[in-house]
Amino acid sequence: MTTADIGDVDMGRGLDTTPIPLLEQIRSQGRVWEDLAAQYGVTNPDPPWKVNLEGICDALSAEACALPVLERRYEEDELSEDLYADVPYPERQLLALAHSLIRRGVVDEAELETRMKQVHERLTRI
Repeated sequence: MTTADIGDVDMGRGLDTTPIPLLEQIRSQGRVWEDLAAQYGVTNPDPPWKVNLEGICDALSAEACALPVLERRYEEDELSEDLYADVPYPERQLLALAHSLIRRGVVDEAELETRMKQVHERLTRI
């Protein structure tokens, strides 16, 4: 199954699994921690941002927050199984979370792209 075959709304829960262009671009680049760690000689098996991701998930699941824990886990499972199945964990978890937040309007796709470019420029300055 390709991402083009998936784009629909899960009728049971209202999950919009239509691919998001920015996240598809990220997914297709294949820049995963395992490859980056090997490239830069890092031996830690966990990416440095994994702790932040777990903290964000915890904060979002707080009472009356944007993404209750059960909904986030359901959406992560669904998106990981279908849309992001070819992406390794924890990158898959990160893409699923970004997908859920963009679809809910908590994060703006264009703003996320701008911020990502700013961070990339800051990290790659010589």
